[in-house]
Amino acid sequence: MSKLKLEVYGLTYSQAQSGAYALILGELDGLRRIPIIIGQSEAQAIAIQLQGLEAPRPLTHDLIQTLMKSYAISLREVYIYKFEKDIFFSELICWRDGEEVKRIDARTSDAIALAVRANCPIFIDENIMNSAGIIFETETPTEAEIPVEEKKDTLEMATITELEAMLQDSISVENYELASKIRDEIKRRE
Repeated sequence: MSKLKLEVYGLTYSQAQSGAYALILGELDGLRRIPIIIGQSEAQAIAIQLQGLEAPRPLTHDLIQTLMKSYAISLREVYIYKFEKDIFFSELICWRDGEEVKRIDARTSDAIALAVRANCPIFIDENIMNSAGIIFETETPTEAEIPVEEKKDTLEMATITELEAMLQDSISVENYELASKIRDEIKRRE
């Protein structure tokens, strides 16, 4: 069993499934990406954390993280270990006092929402990447694949008129994560 480390490239509205989002994960040193269809609430939980925002009250994933911390349990990694009938299966690998204490089965969307909060690595079984990964011929990612941090650099170079057009486009395709970044950049300039 060989594991590959992944990073979160971003979220985009799913063109394939109404009301759903595609979470884009990619291997660190390669061109393969894994799109995972997730629900709106999980997408929101991930987007809030990626954007560095805080909900007025703790979301479910925040509550789980608080409970784990209060019992000195740390999330050391998320492992996507199985892909069957278009469903990804993941487990949370938890530690206490420097020793592995539990492997907990989890929906991949929930596991990623916890991973971004705990700032822990995300891994995938190499066989799953080989079978379900999408290979990109170039190293130039599409808009949906650009990590959230890199989009900020692109936004800083755009004019206000371009930003306003980008904002409307982002809202029309319900890419609220990007829309909030654009909104923040417009406000920063005002």
